[in-house]
Amino acid sequence: MGKKSGKGYFIWEDGSTYEGQFQNDTPHGEGLYVWSDGRYFRGQFHGFEMHGNGVHIWTDGRRYEGQYANNVQDGLGYYRWSDGRSYEGEWKNGLQHGCGKFTEDKEEKWGTWEDGVRVKWTPDTVTAI
Repeated sequence: MGKKSGKGYFIWEDGSTYEGQFQNDTPHGEGLYVWSDGRYFRGQFHGFEMHGNGVHIWTDGRRYEGQYANNVQDGLGYYRWSDGRSYEGEWKNGLQHGCGKFTEDKEEKWGTWEDGVRVKWTPDTVTAI
């Protein structure tokens, strides 16, 4: 029997599912992965890793929309916490890293982050991401 290639659907023993493109038995290309706990990722996969653009939604209301590399946020993206706070900007290795905009209670602040930690706020005149 050959390996899965093209469009398909797979259910794991824990109840997690994948629907989308396969290549050599692994999710590769556009697809939807749903974990058994209800969170899901819709986007691009490469060798069973989230890689490219996608949207990840958690059951508690958290949401990330943007770029992934090797299963983590990497590049430009938007993250919203379940309490409504948000960060939009640069990511590296799954953490805020570079320029970004933090929003809380309708107040927007621009800043610089390194490895997930804000290192400084920048003037409101900064608009480039």
